This record gives sequence, structure tokens and C-alpha cells, in this order.
Amino acid sequence: MLFSNIIGQDKIKEHLWQSVAHGRIPHAQLFVGPEGSGALSMAIAYAQYLTCQNTGEENSNGNSSCNIQFEKLSHPDLHFLYPTVTTKEVSSKPKSIDFLPLWREFVLKNPYASLMDWYDTLQVGNKQGLIRVDDAIEIQRIFSLKSFEGGYKVLIIWMAEKMNLECSNKLLKMIEEPPANTVIILVAEKTDEILPTILSRCQVLRFPKLTVEDIQINLMKTQYLDAESARKLAVRCQGNYQKALQLLDVDFQEHTFENLFIHWVRMAFAAKKNPTKVIELIQWSEEVATYGREKQKAFLDFCLEFFRQALLLNYQAGNLVYYEPFQEQFKLENFAPFVNGSNITEIYEVIEAAQYGIERNGNPKLIFSDMSIKLTRLIHKK
Repeated sequence: MLFSNIIGQDKIKEHLWQSVAHGRIPHAQLFVGPEGSGALSMAIAYAQYLTCQNTGEENSNGNSSCNIQFEKLSHPDLHFLYPTVTTKEVSSKPKSIDFLPLWREFVLKNPYASLMDWYDTLQVGNKQGLIRVDDAIEIQRIFSLKSFEGGYKVLIIWMAEKMNLECSNKLLKMIEEPPANTVIILVAEKTDEILPTILSRCQVLRFPKLTVEDIQINLMKTQYLDAESARKLAVRCQGNYQKALQLLDVDFQEHTFENLFIHWVRMAFAAKKNPTKVIELIQWSEEVATYGREKQKAFLDFCLEFFRQALLLNYQAGNLVYYEPFQEQFKLENFAPFVNGSNITEIYEVIEAAQYGIERNGNPKLIFSDMSIKLTRLIHKK
């Protein structure tokens, strides 16, 4: 992975080049950025820059065999930790190393892919991925050995917020007293679930969302879109390049989410005059409850954003509205008047309460049923 392959984030690239040029290489760094911002890509490019002794903005001119190995993510001094679950092949105590070939294939196919994409690859179902203490024990064993090429050893911990407490405490000592020539890069989307003692020992780099212009240029270059189509897509994906790629796919789950959402709000609206719709809402809740927890959380995020878009349109902020429903018969401008200042706060509270319940392994049938029934009152509030 070369810096030139990464979309935008020029200030961060320059910071990393300068830190190496001046010999200021922190042994523990935290790359924090929203989904699709390129934090994982940057971590890999930075690891390649260090390990292969590359130079210049294009991240080249170093050890050629080292660069070739990095192209396949197979360099022996590059190591990864990432969330895993038990599967048919790994029935107990799953570790990152157990899924390494699958992980390499996943990242090489699309380094901007999301956690949910990784979970889909693992087919997690209702399980929640974690980075466990067995991962920490394994990586401590590996890092107690000398590097293969006598240079840096790099550990990239992707979705570091998924480390459980045992793993975090185990890795804390390694972060406090790292072996010589060791660089540890944590990649996360949020920091509130990372152990504070780990946060305090990392140099933090914050990644902003990608700009519309950067995404537009890359879509034109790699997906061969015309300028107008690329810009529309870049605006709609809201700085998330992975979402831009997904929106190019007609099978993208946003179609499913939109259909679920529209069916949901229509039933909730009709339930005031037709009590039988409550039964349909319960049936809808039972259907959503069959999805994996990560998909349920993604759907709730979609609901929050859909309501937000409707509110913006209702309050004459059309320049901030980017969402265009796939269903031609559903008009956002017709829905917008039902989302206003009198109900939006409560709607958000109800959906966020559902997210909290799903995060903590609550009964999804009860959670979605409760949310749906509450919506039947809120959607009519003026």
C-alpha cells in the first residue's frame, strides 16, 4: 500500500513523512477516523514506508523485495489484530492469526471496507466480534523474537475499540515497554471504548471525513464515472468512500434498509386509525430481529439519518439534503412535514435507546416492537 494509493488526507501523509524524516517515530500511535476515511490504508502505507525504508511522497525507492511483500500483506514483520468470532473452522478461542489468509484477501480487495463488511465475510450472525486476550498473548510471543530483516516490526490493531478488557490490559504493558524497533498502530472509529490508560500512551492522529472533491476525483479515475455522476455520488456518501463504492452496487443493503424504513413508518402512521397495523408492526419487528446484531445497528443508524434528512428538508435546509429515495413513489418532501421540532428529539431518543439495547444483547424482538409502537404516537405529533 503506497501513500499515492490513498484518497486525500494529504496533511496526515505529510505529517507522517516529516516524522520519519526527522526521526520522530512514536512507538504507539492511534489513527482515529470515521468509516471510509482511509485510516487502515494509511496505517499500512506508513508501515510499508518504515519497514521498507522508502523515501519521498510516493512511498518508493526502498527495499524492492520488501515492497513486493507488502503488496500482498505478507511481509513477516507486519502483523495485524482484528475482531474475530468462532466459526465452523475455528470452534473455540478464535485469534486473528486463525483468519490471516481471509483477512489479507479482504483488505487487498478493498482497504476502505467497513467492520460490517468484515463481519459479513466471517458470517458472524448474532455474534459480536472481539479482539481477545489470546490475540495479545500470541502477539507478545511473536514480538519477543527479532525482526526478520533487522528493521521495524509493526503491529496494526484494526477496530481497536473491539479489544476486550483482558486483551487491553495485556497489551498495555507492551505499549508501555515495547521491544526495540517496534511500532504499534491502533486504528479506531471512536475512542470512548478504548482503555484510557492505552489512550494516554498513544500519539493520536485524527482523520477527517474525505472531501467531496477527493472522492469525486477518485471515482472518475477508478470507476470511470463522468464528473456529474461522480460528484452526486460523492455528495451522497458523506465523506465515506466505502459507502460510495456500495452505492455503485445495485444490491447494496441501503435498498433493503430503505424498504424496511418506508414500510415501517407507513404502518406506524396508519396505526392511529387502523389498530390492526400494530400486529403488522410486531411482525415487522420479528423480521428485523432475525438480522445479525451488526446489521440491526446499521439499520438504526440509517433510520436516524433518514429522519435527519427529512427534518432538514422540513426546515428549508435543502442544500444539506443529499438523500434521494430509491422508491420513486416515496417522496421525501411529502414525508418531511411529519418530522419536526416537536417530535425529532423523542424519535432520536427512542432509536438511540434501541441501539443501546442491541449493543448490550437485549432481546431484539422486544426492542424493535417497543420502538415501533412508540413511533405510532410520535409520527403524528405536531
